Amino acid sequence: MKQRSLGEWLAYLEQLHPSAIDMGLERSQNVLSRLALGKLAPRVVTVTGTNGKGSTCAFVAAMLRAQGLKVGVYSSPHLLRYNERVLIDGQEASDERLCEAFAAVEAARGDISLTYFEMGTLAAFWLFYQSKLDAVVLEVGLGGRLDTVNVVDADLALVTSIGVDHVDYLGDTRELVAFEKAGIFRAGKPALCGDLDPPQPLLDKAHELAAPLFLRGRDFDLESTGDSWHWRGTTAEGALVALRDLPLLDLPMENATLALQAYLLMGLPWDVGQLRQALLDTRITGRLDRREVRWQGKRVELLLDVGHNPHAAAYLARRLAVRPVKGRRLAVFGLLADKDLPGVVEPLQALVDDWAVAPLDTPRSRPAAELADALTNLGAAVKSYASVDAALEGQCAQATADDQVLLFGSFFCVAQALEWLARQAPEG
Repeated sequence: MKQRSLGEWLAYLEQLHPSAIDMGLERSQNVLSRLALGKLAPRVVTVTGTNGKGSTCAFVAAMLRAQGLKVGVYSSPHLLRYNERVLIDGQEASDERLCEAFAAVEAARGDISLTYFEMGTLAAFWLFYQSKLDAVVLEVGLGGRLDTVNVVDADLALVTSIGVDHVDYLGDTRELVAFEKAGIFRAGKPALCGDLDPPQPLLDKAHELAAPLFLRGRDFDLESTGDSWHWRGTTAEGALVALRDLPLLDLPMENATLALQAYLLMGLPWDVGQLRQALLDTRITGRLDRREVRWQGKRVELLLDVGHNPHAAAYLARRLAVRPVKGRRLAVFGLLADKDLPGVVEPLQALVDDWAVAPLDTPRSRPAAELADALTNLGAAVKSYASVDAALEGQCAQATADDQVLLFGSFFCVAQALEWLARQAPEG
């Protein structure tokens, strides 16, 4: 029988289950039992949160790899290639290895129907187990309690932030969201929360499980000094540890703060120089991602960010406010229909001089007319385009060397921008 290509596997997975999202662990637990993998690695870290999961995972993995450990990272969604979701020792899993993993899960599932995400998650677990890793860092896809990632027991469970998003699945209050996210906690295992105001259900779950709870603002925190920042944390035994004069980072330092506390609890070598460099070197495509493009003979600065909910937009606004541009900030914006449009644009409206809106290449896109109407009602200067490509080209055409083009609002929006960038031939 002809073996499927990765593209064929992904197309197959999309039609395997009647619904794209079907929360629950029973199906995945049954298939995982059939795979008989055992523990994925000596150290397993699970990360959930409304925002900041990706950068927190990246910071943790970078510090572990700086100690010479072989690390696997599972994240979602991807921007351009499915392979981005599965990193083994810093490298994307190959098409061949992913196909091998999908085949293993397919053989094990029998008549159990799995969603696209469930199949992908179990395939990543299979690959990690086969790769004999020292540690794995797992990003929760949605929520926590009922997310497929939660079928494995973590040695450390991290919650980055708690906001209202995905209300159809997680509830419409922070308390309901916190209950779902605290579902990744395990009895007697450290639980960490980077939210400065964790709702009571999260605290209650840690208490119920006798999980040592480490809270930002109490057990660890950061202090910004303008041109540097300081960190303090607490060991498992309760001793205080501090790092001073750390370099400013492009990625959120709040998430680096949480990652440092997680690393501290692993009992690994504490080499300050290695930790500083690991944090400084951490990058994530599409998150406060600075690029440069030559357009019509001039240099144009781009800033790409996948912020797509009010919490992420507010953070992006804070970062933009402390890094003003010499000229104007020209936005390119697209958003999915199920996102909070006013909550996303209002924090950024005063920081953007000109808006270009466009529909995304997905049936889930919010129409450009709706985006334009919302911004016009806020008094913003806005123009609608037929596509993200056209909006980008429109903003690049009017940008000067002192301007910045800010593209944000969705993974789809950033993915389309990355594809556009890849097509731009260098100008000689």
